[in-house]
Amino acid sequence: MTEMLLRAFEVTKRYGAFTALSGVSFDITKGEVVAVVGPNGAGKTTLVNTLSGLFLPDEGDVIFEGRSVKGLGPSALALRGLARSFQLVTVYPSFTVEEMIAVGAFARAGETFRLLKPAGVYRRERDEVREVAAAFGLAHRLTTPCASLSQGEKKLVDIASALTLRPRLILLDEPTSGISSADKDRIMETLLAAAERLGVESLVLVEHDMELIARYATRVVGLKAGSLVADMPPDAFFRDPEVIDTLVGKVPHNALG
Repeated sequence: MTEMLLRAFEVTKRYGAFTALSGVSFDITKGEVVAVVGPNGAGKTTLVNTLSGLFLPDEGDVIFEGRSVKGLGPSALALRGLARSFQLVTVYPSFTVEEMIAVGAFARAGETFRLLKPAGVYRRERDEVREVAAAFGLAHRLTTPCASLSQGEKKLVDIASALTLRPRLILLDEPTSGISSADKDRIMETLLAAAERLGVESLVLVEHDMELIARYATRVVGLKAGSLVADMPPDAFFRDPEVIDTLVGKVPHNALG
């Protein structure tokens, strides 16, 4: 039997009178790459924020490793093994790649209050940073200021910092947004290979690029107006015209295989 890592159970989230999520339920099991799709305003980012502890659900529950984590908060949840990266890259321009990746390593070691000290001061964290950087193909960029990185490299550094927490599950909000079409496959392949190398067991990603979803996802979860309207393998998803029309409209021919 496949191990369940995360369960959203009847998750509802409201902003005043507006219901952003309405009774959303699904499981994430070990070994999955789950793509969350839907039109703008469907509740995708709200879902990720709620699953990762940034938002507290108004109703329902979030179960991680068999225990409720509702209300735990993103920092504590990340240290338990559920991490996330954001749609907007959160690297600090004045930090080097080494210092930025070290943020997660320091947090994991309980050194959060000393984040601004050079990563090289800490031998254990320095070794951790170098291992993670190598997994992302960034070993040669450790002394490079983040301000001089390409958008794709900034995305990788941001995700690499999250992976120094050694999560079992990582939630990614649009990991390829702002990246040229020519670079998207390279970013995804680097990300998935690094995640496997570093022990990440499952990934959940909000993604708009249907070709990437067809190529890399093992399952597609679809939201519309805050409700779950699809949960199926990619091949079934892309061959269901009603679901496609409801969630994404026209799909590139290449996504259909």
